[in-house]
Amino acid sequence: MTHPLHPDSIENILQKLPPEAKSWAESLPWNHRRYVLSLCHLLCAATPEVRAEFLDEYTANGLISKLVENEEIRQKVTLNLDRFQIKTELTETALRNYIRQFYIHSAQDSRIKPDLILESALRVVASTEERNHIYNYILGFELIKLLFRMSWLQHERLYRLQRNQEEFIALYLKPIQQTHRLNQIIVPRDENLFFARRDYFVQLPEISDKKLTELAIATFTTDIISNFGFSVIRHPDAIVYDPDYIFQVDMEAAFD
Repeated sequence: MTHPLHPDSIENILQKLPPEAKSWAESLPWNHRRYVLSLCHLLCAATPEVRAEFLDEYTANGLISKLVENEEIRQKVTLNLDRFQIKTELTETALRNYIRQFYIHSAQDSRIKPDLILESALRVVASTEERNHIYNYILGFELIKLLFRMSWLQHERLYRLQRNQEEFIALYLKPIQQTHRLNQIIVPRDENLFFARRDYFVQLPEISDKKLTELAIATFTTDIISNFGFSVIRHPDAIVYDPDYIFQVDMEAAFD
């Protein structure tokens, strides 16, 4: 077994870098290599939240310019936001806020997988395909916020429209309703009593924007949210959406 400090191990680490990065790292003079080592040490020693803040400051401006350049996927996300009647605009400010949030969210995920935040940052910075991951995350997160603000009656109407109802309920609706319960946003009482069902089932959640973001980050991983957005971008009918049906004012429907 190769010792961690053996030259072969060092070479294996460098081989994992993109060719341009490997050449750059090998070409650095000694005093510059010290700076790189110092930065690596500080990042490894920092908390996930501090890493997220640093990565945001260090990468956001460059990432925004790259994201703005990709007009094709930006347009697809915009069209889907319009389809779901979500008013968020993909301005440079909105993109920067979402880059920062993506790193913060990755930091939360990293409590389970400590290297996830750095891996996410490296992938996003190095790859056009991975930068598109940010757009998937943006659309997925906006859809999750939409679901969080629905009543449970509206959830029921929405899942009735889906082709794969059980998967949709398990992946998105059950976790959201559980978060509603845990945070006293919607509190079912006497669920088995016919006439009591209406009180909580038609209740619209009251959540501030800040609290909603916190709850969504706490409820779902970045992968689940990004995959949600990707599925909608890739297949327009991945989520069937009929706002006239979902949001109709019909109290009797609570008893369907």
